Amino acid sequence: MSEKNAPANASGPGALPEIPEVSAVPAVPEVAGTPVRPELRLEVIAAPTGQFGAADAGDTTGYGEHRSVVTLAPAAVRPYGSWFDGVVDALIEDLQAAGVDPAAAIEKVVIEHDELTLFIAREHLLDVVRPLRDDQDLRFELCLGVSGVHYPQLAGRELHACIELMSLTHGGRQLRLEVACPVSDPHVPSIVSVYPGNDWHERETWDLMGIVFDGHPHLTRTAMPDDWVGHPQRKDYPLGGIPVEYKGAQTPPADTRRSYR
Repeated sequence: MSEKNAPANASGPGALPEIPEVSAVPAVPEVAGTPVRPELRLEVIAAPTGQFGAADAGDTTGYGEHRSVVTLAPAAVRPYGSWFDGVVDALIEDLQAAGVDPAAAIEKVVIEHDELTLFIAREHLLDVVRPLRDDQDLRFELCLGVSGVHYPQLAGRELHACIELMSLTHGGRQLRLEVACPVSDPHVPSIVSVYPGNDWHERETWDLMGIVFDGHPHLTRTAMPDDWVGHPQRKDYPLGGIPVEYKGAQTPPADTRRSYR
């Protein structure tokens, strides 16, 4: 029997040398050599129970013991693929040249559905958008607007402002910036000084989601009356409604019914 065909457990001069098992070490997501904070690598936004996640005794499906976990997309590791690595590297170089710690400005990089999202610390938002617009290797000169998301169970990061950017210079590349803030301090810097067209979008996001854009030239409501209390698109906002009467039955307002969501 040749050495090539010798069984792994054979002994003697013709036996194959034993190859030690090497356990795969998962790559740690990082930004400019600094690991992403553990609590940001995979953020859990909900852990519903039952078939519909009813918070009270309203789950009548028989799946009351069902448990599931809902998370944001995990932090990505290198290589990101496509043009994503080049854009992140160019942005890191620009931040370093401006004296800004890239790992402090960029919380994490996320790749999902072939889309690039950078989670940005709110205090460094303006430090990030300026080079994204002005660097010839980046040139995200068009801001498509900002929208808001409310994750009530994501403690300390309940409100997210999502900013969509596009580079016409580089063939329509699209990049998303996501900025988190607590519901107890819902402040994010305005980027109107860099992208003037974002004026109305920031007003709408403040009106409906309650994110305050500091430095906005005229942060007024767009949909609700000026004296309206609250922000209707937050998930904890009352649904409201009026009772509806039928022959022999009555349907109460939506926010007073049992939970079937």
